[in-house]
Amino acid sequence: MSEILYTPLSLGAQTAYAELQDQLRIQNIDSLRVLPGAFHKQMQKGKSYIYYGYRDLDGIGRMAYVGPEDQRVLELIKKHQEFKSSDLLEKIKRQAKSAEALGCTATLTKHFRVVNRLEQYGFFRAGGILIGTHAFLAMGNMLGVQWRSSNLTMDVDFAHAGKNVSIALGANVKISVHDALNSLEMGLLPIAQFSGKTGAQYRNPKDPELRLDFVTSQTRGGGPVVLPELGLALECLKFMEFSLVDTTQAVLLSKEGACIVNIPAPERYAVHKLIVYAERPVSERVKANKDLGQAAAILKVLFDNGNVDLIRNAWADAASRGPGWVKRLNQGKTALLKRYPELMDIARA
Repeated sequence: MSEILYTPLSLGAQTAYAELQDQLRIQNIDSLRVLPGAFHKQMQKGKSYIYYGYRDLDGIGRMAYVGPEDQRVLELIKKHQEFKSSDLLEKIKRQAKSAEALGCTATLTKHFRVVNRLEQYGFFRAGGILIGTHAFLAMGNMLGVQWRSSNLTMDVDFAHAGKNVSIALGANVKISVHDALNSLEMGLLPIAQFSGKTGAQYRNPKDPELRLDFVTSQTRGGGPVVLPELGLALECLKFMEFSLVDTTQAVLLSKEGACIVNIPAPERYAVHKLIVYAERPVSERVKANKDLGQAAAILKVLFDNGNVDLIRNAWADAASRGPGWVKRLNQGKTALLKRYPELMDIARA
């Protein structure tokens, strides 16, 4: 008997989510308009994206990411003037509660507070990306499904392209991640390395369920990569760059509200999870099994919705990166089909 990996959200839940996403995008655009500047279009790797250009207090030109140039983003730029900020905030809270009540998945409140505060400080406009299980939860709502597996985690994981701006939607917003986390007064402390320098992790010694990790793609030096523009250090991880290409936006929900975040494209996230599975040591078998479960669920949704080309293209991209990539891809695929034989049709596609 095949394992049920997801159930579709009701039409009401999907509609509530779509309306909430629109409201949050309007709020984000509103927050940019307090800065004197203008919207601009930029082409990156054949795709068009919308940014907001402005000058900070030091007179330095900055570019904040708004979203991909699609009809919805263009309409929201025009539409945002119709709303008053105070009215919109209340509407967002009500809509978030409605979306959760209708079946959309919410995250833990304390985790949401961290992500939301970083969003308020501009982390995602500065090219930050939510990854890991929280991105997976947000991805389910975005895809119109509810994951069937339990995905509780103590970690909240973030990524940034770092100095390799060519692989992601780069922006040059100047923020302080450290100040943002301190403002929460949640006891989050940066973990220092043996060298004495601040590392890429934050912990609360009194709360083991609150751990933050900031990562980027592998560099020649091996890291960590220090970004003064973000007031942050990033840990280097092998193969991470694959998830930082063609990122998308989704809504993260909680009982306290919602915020819009950048997350990896679902097909790239799934393929990356197969690679990570093959990279994990035996001591991390529990995490490896979670990698397989998340990859299987996403691939099944994409396949069922007729998005085989997305899977095929992501796989081809990973395979083109060298024999080490191909080896891990095949190891992940073998393990995936052994555990989820019902996905054999996807492997043949």
